[in-house]
Amino acid sequence: LQDDAFLVDVAQSRGQPGFRLWWLGQSGFLLQWEERHLLFDPYLSDSLTRKYSKTDKPHVRMTERVIEPERLDFIDVVTSSHQHTDHLDPETLGSLAEANPTIEFVAVEAHRELSADRSGMPADQIVGMDVGRSEMVEGFEITAVPAAHEGLDKDDKGRHLYLGYIVQFENWTVYHSGDTVMYPGIVNNLRAWSIDVALLPINGSRPERRVPGNLWGTEAAQLARDIGAGVVVPCHYEMFEFNTVTPDEFIEEAESIGQPYVVMKAGNRLDMPPASN
Repeated sequence: LQDDAFLVDVAQSRGQPGFRLWWLGQSGFLLQWEERHLLFDPYLSDSLTRKYSKTDKPHVRMTERVIEPERLDFIDVVTSSHQHTDHLDPETLGSLAEANPTIEFVAVEAHRELSADRSGMPADQIVGMDVGRSEMVEGFEITAVPAAHEGLDKDDKGRHLYLGYIVQFENWTVYHSGDTVMYPGIVNNLRAWSIDVALLPINGSRPERRVPGNLWGTEAAQLARDIGAGVVVPCHYEMFEFNTVTPDEFIEEAESIGQPYVVMKAGNRLDMPPASN
C-alpha cells in the first residue's frame, strides 16, 4: 500500500485488538497498538539519492516511498538507532516534527546533539538512550541493547554509538535490532526477553560496497531461532541497488531450521493477534 491507501489502512486498523506493523522500507516500521503509533528508524525521503547522485556510490532507489513523512500526523514516538542517514534522516525527521509537535524522539545519547540538529526537535522531546537504559515513552517501555555495525563502538565517554531497541507494551515484546552483525554475547543478551517479533537486517556485508555491514539472511534466521523469537521479519534490503540482497537465503534457512518468519513488501501490514494471558 502507498499514499492514500496506506493511510486508510492505518486509520481503519486503529483500536483493533493486538497490534500491527507496517514495513516502510529499509529499517523503517510503523507499530500501531491501541490508538498509539511508534515509528522505528524511518527513511522517507530521497535525500541519499540526491546526495550521492554524482558520485561513484550512487544510491539508486529500488522501492518507491510508501508515504510522505508530513502526512504521518498521528505519531507518538519515533526512534533512531544510530547516526547514518537512512536511520537519522533530517528530511524525514524535520517533517515528522512539524506534523507532530509533541512527538517523543528516542535517540542515541552519544548523538543527542546531532539528533537535535537533524530533527529540529527541542531537547525536552529527545529521550537519550544508551545500553541498559529503559524508559517509558507514551505507554511503550523501551530498553536499549547493543548493536555492532560492524563493531561495538563507543564514544570517548563510553557510550554506545549503535543501538537496538526492545519495546514492551501490554503482553508484547518487539525487538528492532537497528543495524548489526553478530557479536559475542548477542544471544544471551536477547534471551533475557521473550521476544514476539524480531525485526532484523539481512543485507549482509561486502567490502566493495564501502559501507558498514549487517547480518546475512542465514544469520538473521539463526539469531531469531537462538533467541526464541516468535516470528522474524527481515528488513534493510530492496532500498538501494548497491546495498541489497534477495530474501531467498533468509527464507531457505528459516524454513530449514523451523523458525517462523514473515517476508513483507514495503507498505505491507503484519497483524499480531491479542496475546493470551
